[in-house]
Amino acid sequence: MSDIRQFTVEADDDGIRLDRWFKRHLPDTSFNIVSRWARTGQLRIDGKRAQPGDRVTAGQVLRVPPAETPAPAIMAAPAVRPQRELSEDEIEFARSLVIHRDEHAIVINKPPGLATQGGTKTDTHVDGLLDALQFEAKSRPKLVHRLDKDTSGVLLLARSPRAASFFSKAFSDRTARKVYWALVTGVPSPEHGQIDAPLAKQPGTGGEKMYVDPKEGLPARTRYRTVDRAGNTAVWLEMQPLTGRTHQLRVHAAAIGHPIVGDAKYGGRDAFLTGGISRKMHLHARRLVIEHPDGGMLDIKAELPAHIAETFDTLAFDLTAGDALPIDPVKFSETPEGKAKADAAAAKARRKERKGERRNRTRG
Repeated sequence: MSDIRQFTVEADDDGIRLDRWFKRHLPDTSFNIVSRWARTGQLRIDGKRAQPGDRVTAGQVLRVPPAETPAPAIMAAPAVRPQRELSEDEIEFARSLVIHRDEHAIVINKPPGLATQGGTKTDTHVDGLLDALQFEAKSRPKLVHRLDKDTSGVLLLARSPRAASFFSKAFSDRTARKVYWALVTGVPSPEHGQIDAPLAKQPGTGGEKMYVDPKEGLPARTRYRTVDRAGNTAVWLEMQPLTGRTHQLRVHAAAIGHPIVGDAKYGGRDAFLTGGISRKMHLHARRLVIEHPDGGMLDIKAELPAHIAETFDTLAFDLTAGDALPIDPVKFSETPEGKAKADAAAAKARRKERKGERRNRTRG
């Protein structure tokens, strides 16, 4: 057939499943169509019959049948709204946020008040500015994690599908280390510790607010350390989320009775200080340490936004004190692989113990 199509697998798609390749490059081709092509032998990799679950390798040639004409009902589907063209000012603004750029990653220092993604009544957001950050890459960068609208700091973008998969796995496996700086009201006791409080979406808020729910909530753990304090009024905390729940740091800080300054949503009136301290959120993603696709570690810090820097100056905090605290290395036992091995070892030990008990009863 003259309309047979051939595609060469690029490096960014190395190792992905064939059905995933179709989602990336031929999204109008449904999984059912791909499966039918596979069953009838029309779908081939380097001349050999292929299945949707087969993994492709860079350099391989895919043989794909002609595109199928959609049914009239499908043709009537609403058109996708085209991406809005950015103004010169928006492009300049987006590029001014970049604090690191290499072949695989772009890191920006997200300012407070800028949403990561769009939503109801949210037209300006990081996702909408990504066209300005494509530079010499083949496609616009991709978001691989999020920050709340009013939280500032390090936000990592992947510059290719392969990099996005790599970084996303690091976040899901909890091998990435995220360090936040927060100013909280009062003085937490103990000064250093771990908050273990399961979180769930609060009913009636449309998922816009979280709360501690020991019975139905998902596991949520946050490690915190006191860096400095302003008497008994406020404390500068370093916070490291060990899980990635929505609003986790904010809910956990409020749950121990010391809400983040400026966080009215979870702290109410108790979240504000007098003496000219800004009423904006005092939560900043200061540092990200994550494995890099080329090997080694990507270790990036983001400068404080103006309102937090002014507050810290007012309270006479020394910024070098925060960066002086060492980051705990990733423990294998904290990764999914480590936990699986630990569970398997524990199960084996229990079986061995039961076998020993049965042997002793037989002897008795």
